[in-house]
Amino acid sequence: MPAEWSQLLAAWSREMPLLSMLLYLGSILVAAALGNFLVKRLLLRGVERVLGILSAGWAKNSAQLKAIRRLSNVVPALIIMFGLDMMPEVPKELSVVSDTLCTAFIAVTLALAFSAALDALNDFYNRRPDAKAKPIKGYLQLAKIVLFIVTGVMIVSILVGKSPLILLSGVGAMAAVLILVFQDTLLSFVASVQLSSNDSVRVGDWIEMPNLNADGDVIDIALHTVRVQNWDKTITTLPTRRLVTDPFKNWRGMHESGGRRIKRPIYLDQNSIAFLKEEELVKLRRFYLLAEYLEEKEKEIREWNESLGARAESIVNLRRITNIGTFRAYVVRYLKNHPGVNQKMTMITRQLAPTAEGLPLEIYCFTNNTAWVVYEGIQSDIFDHLLSILPEFGLRVFQNPSGFDFKALARGETLENGT
Repeated sequence: MPAEWSQLLAAWSREMPLLSMLLYLGSILVAAALGNFLVKRLLLRGVERVLGILSAGWAKNSAQLKAIRRLSNVVPALIIMFGLDMMPEVPKELSVVSDTLCTAFIAVTLALAFSAALDALNDFYNRRPDAKAKPIKGYLQLAKIVLFIVTGVMIVSILVGKSPLILLSGVGAMAAVLILVFQDTLLSFVASVQLSSNDSVRVGDWIEMPNLNADGDVIDIALHTVRVQNWDKTITTLPTRRLVTDPFKNWRGMHESGGRRIKRPIYLDQNSIAFLKEEELVKLRRFYLLAEYLEEKEKEIREWNESLGARAESIVNLRRITNIGTFRAYVVRYLKNHPGVNQKMTMITRQLAPTAEGLPLEIYCFTNNTAWVVYEGIQSDIFDHLLSILPEFGLRVFQNPSGFDFKALARGETLENGT
């Protein structure tokens, strides 16, 4: 019976060749569509479930399954290619064209699938704890460029019917042109290698590059570009090679050290600097932070003055305690007792060179928290206290006269600070 049916179909196809060819082409297209449906609906769903069991969250991310979806597109192309080869009395030209186009399509599909697999590899790598320190996105982008160049050569060789080796042999003659065309890619690749090997920049680092208007956190490191989210939430895109050729500041060391520097002066009115009188010393002995200092200082000065002998009769030869020296000692002890100051790092209170704006008394120390908001709160708390307690030492902050001061002087009033 099957033999009789095959004979009838052969006879019918000889009598109506055009109609039989159209029906055969239609059946091939239907088979290709059915194969595509079965692979994407059944096979992919099965793979998603298996991967969902093996790796939590894998199947939920459609981007990670892009490589498998790309590969599924090969099935209909294979059905069409082999179906036409099996078609009786198919025109040679049609068979050659279909094989060429299907092969080229399969090459493109495989290249896209491999590219998607590289993206999935990057996603998996970014889950590692050390991924920010050693990003591989730039290397994967370079691999994609090589992949698509090779794929392009293969497609051209398929379309012209020549061996890809013949086409690749001519690439050597075009090396200079390729270097010229891909010079940015080559420079960026070298820069990426240097950044990675030197551990200069990581995702999450705060970098400062004023000449390129970049001041914020690094959010992405790619082959050609590095993206920085500035503090005003704008995005600055930097060429990767500029991080090798241009200077920039990386604040990672500050975060890793656990301390953030405070370096700010208080400008004192030099006319308020004076020796402390006995009643003023009595008043300052109330400060528990100064009790030990004043006791040691008075003992040291008393011994010095006693050693002067007859010269001690003149007050100009005597050593005396100053209000600025006492205040400086108070600042040091205040910082040592402040809960927000890192006690393991440098702590200095020093005088700078006098200026027309007063005598700068610089506070140099480190907070024990590097977070911006917390740091600013600790710094403000320190200077709030120091500025408020200055009058207890008979000191004044220097400030240029304002309109209010001139009005008060015009009315003959005395200002609160006694000037």
